[in-house]
Amino acid sequence: MREIISLHIGQGGIQVGNSCWELYCLEHGISPDGQPIDSKSARTDDCSTFFANHGRQYVPRSLYVDLEPTVIDSVKSGKYGKLFHPNQMVAGKEDAANNYARGHYTVGRDMVDVCLDKIRKLVEDCQNVQGFTIFHSVGGGTGSGFASLLLERLTDEYAKKSKLDFCIYPSPEVASSVVEPYNSVLSSHALLEHTDVAVMLDNEAIYDICKKSLGIQKPTYVNLNRLIAQVISSMTASLRFKGALNVDINEFQTNLVPFPRIHFLLGSYAPVVPADRGYYDPGTVAQLTSEVFEPRNMMVKCDPRTGKYMACCLMYRGEVVPKEVTQAVKNIRTKQTIQFVDWCPTGFKCGINAQPPTAVPGGDLDASKRAALLLANTTAISQVFNKINHKFDLMFAKRAFVHWYVGEGMEESEFSEAREDLANLERDYEEVGKNSTDESVLDSEMGDN
Repeated sequence: MREIISLHIGQGGIQVGNSCWELYCLEHGISPDGQPIDSKSARTDDCSTFFANHGRQYVPRSLYVDLEPTVIDSVKSGKYGKLFHPNQMVAGKEDAANNYARGHYTVGRDMVDVCLDKIRKLVEDCQNVQGFTIFHSVGGGTGSGFASLLLERLTDEYAKKSKLDFCIYPSPEVASSVVEPYNSVLSSHALLEHTDVAVMLDNEAIYDICKKSLGIQKPTYVNLNRLIAQVISSMTASLRFKGALNVDINEFQTNLVPFPRIHFLLGSYAPVVPADRGYYDPGTVAQLTSEVFEPRNMMVKCDPRTGKYMACCLMYRGEVVPKEVTQAVKNIRTKQTIQFVDWCPTGFKCGINAQPPTAVPGGDLDASKRAALLLANTTAISQVFNKINHKFDLMFAKRAFVHWYVGEGMEESEFSEAREDLANLERDYEEVGKNSTDESVLDSEMGDN
């Protein structure tokens, strides 16, 4: 068995986690209290990757952490409250108050050893842990500061295990706090160092998908998170269900990360069809493949047409034949709008899983016979860092709000260090996007890393 432990940090990470576990339970036929719904229809034999079996009770291999109790209390009193083991929910008494330094240096430092102890117990309950999935938002205090601290400690204690990060980045136009640019730059500095793969998500991009494709005029976080959950479910389907071409968590790294620092991925999912549409034919494999490459379906606000792809992972689920996948990939290669770097001749990794997507009852998405997920490493993702860096520079030039961070024991030089690291990352993306008939470009890039 190859188990995966999920860590949900801060309000953003916990709320995405709620939607993920709701979907996993539906896919495996597990009720909200952890019991199999119907022994004949339940697919619990495949679920040991994410669930521990305690007799007749299935318990998620997860840890919920927040520096203040409100969000975790709402999970405990909610529909899925009995699914989680109480020891796997850690809540502090003092909020990080949107401050990276509070999450990393003061309030968070008191809680990190408690969390590591809980993680150690989760690991001991596994036969062979494959890695960790981490869910958090980089704009908040807990999701940026405490998540960075926990990732650093995980690197020390579990250096050989994969760390797959799902990070919610600030939107270009919609902000939930004034100091988001500071928290994001400081957190990205840690993500560069301590994660193997980071899948970037952006509320504004997902808002647009909900509005335009699902027809929801005022999307809530539940609407957004259920869409994110479908992405994560499709990504992990091959770890939980049998398929013609299964993809292991380590294969994401091997195929999608050409250089250690260039590990930020863009995600896209199709079909996104409203539940009230009635019966809907999701289209052919070729149509789905074409759809996931459309900029409007990307889950981050950036235009992949302006950059070049380094590697793509296409995950199909449901009624899909390998021959159709091969043909669909051939068609994509002929499109002028989809440019690949010239130093990566293959470019595609494909996964095929027999389990079709599951729709949440009363949810926004319609159930379909097949679906496709794209995870892409593209130079266009540097646009996200560019926007955040610009906002950071405007504030840091005046040293606005910096005293709140310094007052929590942080050095002002850390701001400059983190900003410089992201400036180097932008340059790295520029370098790898160049045509490299001159091999010295690649050699210098590999030397840097």
